[in-house]
Amino acid sequence: MSKQNNNNDFLNKVAMYLDGALSTEQERDLLAEIRKSPERLEKFKIEKSFREFLRDKVNRRAVSPTLVNAIKEKIRTTA
Repeated sequence: MSKQNNNNDFLNKVAMYLDGALSTEQERDLLAEIRKSPERLEKFKIEKSFREFLRDKVNRRAVSPTLVNAIKEKIRTTA
């Protein structure tokens, strides 16, 4: 596997970990991989920090019930 593919695979696993989408065994394997490599640990910290930043700083606007109903109606009429 190329270094780029290996890196992408690692980042995908980190994303899945942070989303709570890994099995217990996969989590254990990922955390072991992170502990073995300072480079991996740094990438993990960056990804986690970025997600925390987004969660804390980006405000979601409330969607009006009228818009929700209009979308649902449009889906019903086209389905």
